[in-house]
This record gives sequence, structure tokens and C-alpha cells, in this order.
Amino acid sequence: MPTLSSKHPFPNSPSTAAAANLLFLLFAVQISTVLAGNTHVINFRSPNLFPEGLAWDPTAQHFLVGSLRQRTISAVSDAGVVETLISDLSLPENASILGLAVDSGKNRVLAAIHAPNALPPLNALGAYELRSRKRVFLTALPSAAGDEKHAIANDVATDFNGNAYVTNSGGNYMWKVNWKGEASIHSNSGKFREHAVVRDTVYSFCGLNGVVYNSKGYLLVVQSNTGKMFKVDAEEGSARLVLLNEDLMGADGVALRRDGVVLVVSSKKLWFLKSNDGWAQGVVFDAIDLDHEGFPSSVVVGERDRVYVLHGSVVEGASGNSQRDSFKIEQVSSPKESEGENVWMYVMLGIALAYFLFWRFQMKQLLSNMDKKIN
Repeated sequence: MPTLSSKHPFPNSPSTAAAANLLFLLFAVQISTVLAGNTHVINFRSPNLFPEGLAWDPTAQHFLVGSLRQRTISAVSDAGVVETLISDLSLPENASILGLAVDSGKNRVLAAIHAPNALPPLNALGAYELRSRKRVFLTALPSAAGDEKHAIANDVATDFNGNAYVTNSGGNYMWKVNWKGEASIHSNSGKFREHAVVRDTVYSFCGLNGVVYNSKGYLLVVQSNTGKMFKVDAEEGSARLVLLNEDLMGADGVALRRDGVVLVVSSKKLWFLKSNDGWAQGVVFDAIDLDHEGFPSSVVVGERDRVYVLHGSVVEGASGNSQRDSFKIEQVSSPKESEGENVWMYVMLGIALAYFLFWRFQMKQLLSNMDKKIN
């Protein structure tokens, strides 16, 4: 019958213990990395681009950006590689491609287009196929009486039927364009003109701006120069003010996460909002200060519900003097939301440590018992 010898590799031998220690340290380092939550910044270069609008294409797994000065829609990869997807030279030379939205159901990208100095001024919605990159339609958006010179097609959202909703920042009303490209004024509610405009700001001229569609049949739209948010019926166009615990001054882009949290970005802040009553009321539960120099203008929800903000330096681009070629897309997270995740990680780390210590104790007892039998 074989006898036990201390020369055999016991579970608590130096080599085994070292391996166990290494595994535990790797686990702890992995948790520490998650807790650190390093911000992901995508720097990309494209001369004279000055993108104002940002969208996420879930199929191709890349970002789409428009341009203040060029008649293009570009793809930006996670590594910052830029590729021109759409170049529509039939648009007026001074046309800007502002808000963007991906219509995944019809595999299109929708673009709000504004050309102030065209004759007559152009406000339009363009639809382009993402695969063939061909234009599906370019629809001029009808102006309300007397508003021909003030209209500014700014942002766009789409529903599951391919309908598009476009905000008019100059006229404070909204357009609707169906999947065929037929346009109408969707909502010209007096609610949009009930609140005082904040003067002497870079956004004082800008009324309705960012818009997002909710699958329950309504839109949420923000107003830059009053800081208000409105809930707009997607069918009838009726509007009502959303009661918030603070005004969202300078609000620009809007995005909706799958958990119902709404993100609103301005040139200085990213607000995190939620509502428990279908957006009759809402609350800002966190606000993140952003780098004002890049003039953030748009926010999207990308893969795994990660939130990204575009720094397109559009005020600099609007001056006409700059030739900037560097821009960035920055991932932003809420520290208050991360608190719960961090607590869970610490609990997991504690459990792992307790299990590791218990294992060491058991191995020590086993080795001691074996030594007694051998001796």
C-alpha cells in the first residue's frame, strides 16, 4: 500500500498556494478596474467637419456624424477612424446636416438639413439607405405662415413605423415626415411659446431642439432658450409641459435609454432624468459637468446602454474662421448610478476574500491532519 510523503504536491504546497494567490489578485484587480470606470474618449480627425448631430448605428456598430460645413454624413469607429458614408452634393453649398437618426427598421439614416442662405432658404429632411448609401428622398419641410425666414430644421427622431419628427428651432413647432417622404406640420402648440426666453446667450435664438421618441406613443422635446421639456403626442401633436425640478438651460440633444432614463445634453452639462408617471413630471437625479470648450451638442445611447456625448466645436465652426480638424466623442456615466454597482462589487470582493481565507484555513487543517497520519 503506498504511503503518503511530504514530497507529494499537497494542495497547500508553495506552488499551489502561489497559483491561488495569483487568481485572487487577478480577481481583485478586475473588480478594481470596474470600480475605477475609466472614461472612454474617441478622438477623431476630419478637416473642417464640425459635426453637430450624432447617431449610433447598432447594425454596423459605429457612430454617425453630420457636418456644419460639409454636405456629408460620416461614420466614426470606436478607434476614431472616419469614413464618409454619404456625400450629397445636390444640396446647396452652404447646407448643414444637423440632427441625425437611424431608422433601423428600414435601414436608413435620417438627416435634418438647413441652408439659411439658399434662395429660398432650405429646411429639409433627407433619408439615405445605409447599405447602398443612395438617397431615398429629400423632402422640403413646409413653413407656417410668415415663418419662411425663421425656420431652422434642427433635430430628428423616428418611430417604429418609419415616421420622422423634426424640430423647428426658429419657429418653435414640429414637422412630421412619413416613411414615403410626405411632410406636414405636426405640432404648432401654443405651449411652446408660453415661457420666457433667456436673452444674451448663444442659444437665445434656439427654441425647440432635441427630440426623442418613446415607444408608448409620444415624443419628448426640449427647448434651448427656456430650459423646458414638452411631451408631444406622436399621433395628434398635442403638447404639454413636463414638470421638472430644474430648468435645462441650453438643452440641446436628447436620448432615451432602455431603462427609461432620459439624457439631455447642453454645451456645459449632461442631465440624467427619470419619471414615474409617464413624463407628466420628471426629476433630474444627476448632472455631469462637461468640457465647454468642445461645445457638446448631441448625446446617444450606444452598445450596452453606454452614453456618449459629441464635442463638435460647432460655435467655432459657425464663425467661419476656424479650420479645426480634431473632434471627440466621449463616454459619460452617472456617479450616482454607479454607487449601487460599486456597492455590489465590494460585496463580491468581500465574498471572494472570505472564501479564499476559508479555503486557506481548510487546506492548512488538511495538511496538518495528513502530517499527523504520516508521523
